[in-house]
Amino acid sequence: MTPRVLRLALFVFGLAVVPACGGDGKDAGKKDAGKKDAAKPDAAKPDAAKPDAAEPDAPVAGAWDWKLPAGITPPVVPTDNPMSADKVALGHQLFMDKRLSVDGTRSCYSCHQNELGNADGRKLALGPGEKVLTRNSPTIWNVGLHTTGLYWDGRSATLEKQAIGAWKGGNMAVPEDQLAAKATEIAALPEYAEQFTKVFGLKAGDAVSPDHVAKALSAYERTLLCFDTAYDTNTMSEAAVRGWDLFRGKASCTTCHAAGTFVDGLFHDVGFGHDAEGKPIADADRGRGKISEQAVDDFKFRTPTLRNVAKTAPYFHDGRAATLEEAVRFMAGG
Repeated sequence: MTPRVLRLALFVFGLAVVPACGGDGKDAGKKDAGKKDAAKPDAAKPDAAKPDAAEPDAPVAGAWDWKLPAGITPPVVPTDNPMSADKVALGHQLFMDKRLSVDGTRSCYSCHQNELGNADGRKLALGPGEKVLTRNSPTIWNVGLHTTGLYWDGRSATLEKQAIGAWKGGNMAVPEDQLAAKATEIAALPEYAEQFTKVFGLKAGDAVSPDHVAKALSAYERTLLCFDTAYDTNTMSEAAVRGWDLFRGKASCTTCHAAGTFVDGLFHDVGFGHDAEGKPIADADRGRGKISEQAVDDFKFRTPTLRNVAKTAPYFHDGRAATLEEAVRFMAGG
């Protein structure tokens, strides 16, 4: 089999196997709150995985019907942030709310749109003030299953810490010393006041903290599970089956994209720190190396999930591949 045929087969597998999760987003929730943006599509429902909630008045850590296929371990739920239907609903509402950002122009959904595979379709993410950030927005399907840290470089150990990081970082740009004030501001809005009190059991006079916001967001994000594709339902086309045979066979793609979640939870250097001739690229993104401060980790980035991959172009941490075929060609080329 020629390299060209191999790449084409893998490409067809990618198109056929993973574009189903979340549907097309129509009639799937409310748009960003705060400043309106008519161009933004509707959001994913908070019950994307159709879970049955634990009793909201007395939630138990991890007590949630994840409805996952056999062999898939449910998300790890922190003991101090148990799941409940009310918390997930609150988190979904906050996820859509642009008023969380420093200037009311960006929400979590701005970078993670259902119709775009829970990514944003941009080469590089965008922050408040139309500031172009340094990395591509990764899809957050199955993000609750990550156990080796979040972001492309794994710098946040939990979803709760990632939420705070994005809130005070380039994505939302609220200065760290202003997070508490922003949480108070949001909690004082009529549509939120009773929800925070109910979800977190707050008493009169208790302040809503940034941690409360992060916990609600994280609970919602743990429900963003994708296991209803043609691969999962055994309804792949003949072309996709041929691609799957290559994917798990000659092409050895499952070495990093393990069947099931299509990730390995690890960080790899696939050549981004060097040019086509193998020479180091000046000022290349160090990736995991910057976090671990170990040269052996330089230029390593998280293995991205292939769930919804047909919708999440452009590809890689810097968005260098505009199409799925281009991404497959890059990887198949070694």
